[in-house]
Amino acid sequence: MQKSTAKLIATFFYAGLLKPAPGTWGTLAALPVAWVLHTIGGPIALTGATIIAYYVGLKATEAYTAGSDNHDPGEVVIDEVVGMWITLFPVSFGAKMMGADFLALYPGWVIGFLAFRFFDITKFGPIGKADRRGDAAGVMLDDVFAGVAAAVTVIIAAYAAHAVLM
Repeated sequence: MQKSTAKLIATFFYAGLLKPAPGTWGTLAALPVAWVLHTIGGPIALTGATIIAYYVGLKATEAYTAGSDNHDPGEVVIDEVVGMWITLFPVSFGAKMMGADFLALYPGWVIGFLAFRFFDITKFGPIGKADRRGDAAGVMLDDVFAGVAAAVTVIIAAYAAHAVLM
């Protein structure tokens, strides 16, 4: 993969070049794309795009960081995109199951965003272990694990909200 293509993908179309907090910008950039993917093909499209983004992101991160001492530069945010999309799986599947508008489930978006950033920054347990691998797989996997933790948080929050409201 050419370095310029790797940079385009790794920075998620240059969202990772925004300052400050490029990881937060990458996570924010993932949201409208998730909405488009859900609108086009529901949770199947979001899931498929997540799998593709993981593998393409892995290769782009490998190419972008090749020859560098920094295996996880801040501008690489394709991992945040993958993690945020995983976070939104319960929202996407829930919207599809209930016949609801994806945007109407905005509490899931907000809680998911906050939970994902929390887990991505704090790197508890297996999230931190993946991050310490020191390679492109670790760059991607820590956000996959943070996305799973945030998705579980979204599910718990939705259950709690519905238990209180019903």
